[in-house]
Amino acid sequence: MATKKTNTTKKNSLLIVESPTKVKAIKKFLGSGYEVAASNGHVRDLPRSTMGIDIEHDYEPKYITIRGKGDVLAELRRQVKKADKVYLATDPDREGEAISWHLCSALKLDEADAKVQRVTFNEITKNAVKEAMKHPRDIDMNLVDAQQARRVLDRMVGYEISPLLWSKIKRGLSAGRVQSVALRIIADREEEIDSFIPTEYWTLDANLIAEGEKKPLVAHYYGVGNEKKEISSKKELDEICKAIEGKKFVVSDVKKGERTKKAPLPFTTSTLQQEASKALNFSTQKTMRVAQQLYEGIELGKEGTVGLITYLRTDSTRVSDEAVAAATDYIVKNFGDKYLADGTGPKKNEGKIQDAHEAIRPTYIDHTPVMVKDYLSRDQFRLYQLIWRRFMASRMAAAKYETTSVKIDAGEHRFTVAASKTVFDGFLNVYTDDEDQIEKNVLMKNLDTSTKLTLGSFESAQHFTQPAPHYTEASLVHDLEALGIGRPSTYAPTISTIMARHYITKENKSLFITELGQAVNKMMMEAFPQIVDVNFTSNMEALLDGIAEGDVKWKTVIENFYPDLDKAVKAAEKELEKVQVQDEATDEICELCGRNLVIKYGPHGKFLACPGFPECKNTKPYFEKIGVSCPKCGKDIVLKRTKKGRIFYGCIDNPACDFMSWQRPVSKKCPKCGGVMYAKNNKLACGNPECGWVEDKEKAKEE
Repeated sequence: MATKKTNTTKKNSLLIVESPTKVKAIKKFLGSGYEVAASNGHVRDLPRSTMGIDIEHDYEPKYITIRGKGDVLAELRRQVKKADKVYLATDPDREGEAISWHLCSALKLDEADAKVQRVTFNEITKNAVKEAMKHPRDIDMNLVDAQQARRVLDRMVGYEISPLLWSKIKRGLSAGRVQSVALRIIADREEEIDSFIPTEYWTLDANLIAEGEKKPLVAHYYGVGNEKKEISSKKELDEICKAIEGKKFVVSDVKKGERTKKAPLPFTTSTLQQEASKALNFSTQKTMRVAQQLYEGIELGKEGTVGLITYLRTDSTRVSDEAVAAATDYIVKNFGDKYLADGTGPKKNEGKIQDAHEAIRPTYIDHTPVMVKDYLSRDQFRLYQLIWRRFMASRMAAAKYETTSVKIDAGEHRFTVAASKTVFDGFLNVYTDDEDQIEKNVLMKNLDTSTKLTLGSFESAQHFTQPAPHYTEASLVHDLEALGIGRPSTYAPTISTIMARHYITKENKSLFITELGQAVNKMMMEAFPQIVDVNFTSNMEALLDGIAEGDVKWKTVIENFYPDLDKAVKAAEKELEKVQVQDEATDEICELCGRNLVIKYGPHGKFLACPGFPECKNTKPYFEKIGVSCPKCGKDIVLKRTKKGRIFYGCIDNPACDFMSWQRPVSKKCPKCGGVMYAKNNKLACGNPECGWVEDKEKAKEE
């Protein structure tokens, strides 16, 4: 990539950034020879009213000035005229590169002119900004083209498919290249949970008393000899207890060992979103908003505005040599040499890394959370503390545990005890998570094969296997990243979009698909299977990376994609002519005007409305009967929705009858215990897990 030679001390220089928040700090770093102005993000985009892509002429995008940006551009043009040099310092990623390119066009600048130069910095600090000004370069058209390709692909999918959703389900809906796949992933998990049939199992613990000890030793049942055995029923449990009855408990083996727990890597965008969700209960959107504030700069009293963290959109765990040196000095000074990492550093990033950024870290190690707390809001402080501690931990030594594994035999049956004790806390001194337990099951000091044990009591418990958990924002981000769907900049807006469209809802931390989301996902799966295919979307991300690296031409990706999309849309339009989801007529009469009410989709699912709108605005809740009688009172079971749109099944006579279920009940009673049966995909299962009756749905129909 060409580097432009320039005299950076020349007067009358203009530096353009994205955010007005950065202006004050950067102006202070550069001094009187520079003016600093902000573009307030994008200045040009595709029009909203049309697709904005000339299909007939090499898929050329038709960019227009974004509404409301006229005054900003007029002021920038005025400053450009006065400047001898123009530095484009938008964010250091594909989106930022594209904004710089659009600025050239909007400000009538020639990007090849020596007057126009691109600079990037990963943090808003004096050293980073000064260093960036020494290395200006040309606009990287590979990065611009990667952003253009993403924008055009997303526009094509949204513009072509969304009208079908409007005509068949509800106006205002949208489809998206990434959002539709994210919705499908959540829908698949919900189906997996609904289809799950629990399996019974039991645990057995022996409370053993060692000679001379007051506290009992709790040993867990393992199996027969070295063969592990699951206890699947009460009958099996009783047989094991009977076999052990009267047997001596003998310590057959005691093994000591050491286990280490490596320090975590510093944060990437994905891991920051996941950890902030788990530790701080932040949504992905909130995490990015607060991190942006920390990156752009906080007023720290006499120091002025200081950017507290490095750039927040990154796939990388790389850390600069200067930051490593600063962290090393801090750790040695405050904790001692033994707390220093062994020098291996973070492991190499796997897969495609979008840009050569650093990990997310504090810009100045000496700005400890305690030092800056008074200048931060509560949310800013909590997120900064998380980032600071995670980075410090990443440069510290591993934690070490002393482990003890004990085998105890009673006849042929074996019990085990596992214990661990921290011998060196290492990075845990500054950073722990839910999985980090300093000590568990501390054993008596002199336990060995000569220790005499007597049985105090047995403790047994019945359990049932659990389905996969509902997605949270954290686990969804984890899976999107693992599957190669989207990039750091897309996780938060993707989740926010499908939530804003009411395709999913959040209760506590869990995400659930709504009835509206199910309808949209069903249509996408049937009409556009390729768009919601995980592998297809992941491969498309790889192609976008190829464009950014200069290996793939962006127009080639578009011209290979669009014809298939257009063909699928035309086929779907023809197929869906016979499908009418919206405005299904009912037998219920509008009491205001006498028309037959119709079924419509609202933000949270179906409702009844008068087709005479706007003359008649009558609406009513829609209770969809499922053809099953309430097991408590015999009236109809209907499909209902929580206030946030999550589907459940309840009695139509509520609140007089309180029957409700997240699972869909069926009319057939359990042939084994007479209990309520529920549909589990292609199976029917008894709602009483202790009964455990399961049968094929097709077989039940034949009966």
